[in-house]
Amino acid sequence: MFMQISKYILALVLLSMLIVSCEEKESVAVPKPRMYPRVDFPERGYQTYYNSECNYTFEYPKYATIKQDKYQFGDQAANACWFNLEFPDLNASLHCDYTSIDKDSFGSLLQDAFKIVGKHNIKANFREESIIQNEQNVSGLLFNIKGPVATPQQFYLSDTTNHFFRASLYFNSRVNPDSMQIIHDFIKTDIDHMIKTFDWSN
Repeated sequence: MFMQISKYILALVLLSMLIVSCEEKESVAVPKPRMYPRVDFPERGYQTYYNSECNYTFEYPKYATIKQDKYQFGDQAANACWFNLEFPDLNASLHCDYTSIDKDSFGSLLQDAFKIVGKHNIKANFREESIIQNEQNVSGLLFNIKGPVATPQQFYLSDTTNHFFRASLYFNSRVNPDSMQIIHDFIKTDIDHMIKTFDWSN
């Protein structure tokens, strides 16, 4: 009797081990979804940029700061109207420069703007160009560059006779379009507001 019970228990143990073993073989490891760091965006709010040495005004975010830089786009800053619009909480900056022009220099500056954008063609998936024309009759061109590029958005503004303003957005971190997209979209709204409120002061 004891032997029969022992055989029965042994059979149950072996059967249980077999079932568990089969379940382990059938289970497939599922990779965890990719997670990105949480971003706490600042509250929207704008202030007016004005510098008596510059021939333009615009509105920029209250959570951004103006920082003069000796160099822009690899060139030495020509005047006080060359600066970085820094977004410290978002680890990004908008490099801006301004040049007073005449009808002969506009073509050269326009060519330079397209040349800078063109440097990203190797890594870019595609480039979208949009014509700028705001209510103050300020015109220009906006470049949205998709892909793992250093600067996903650039634009220039000009009246073709006296003024030429150029800007490029940079992120101060490794380029990862997926993780940076939400931050880019947030700053893009600020850039759109900047362009919308941009005006030549004379």
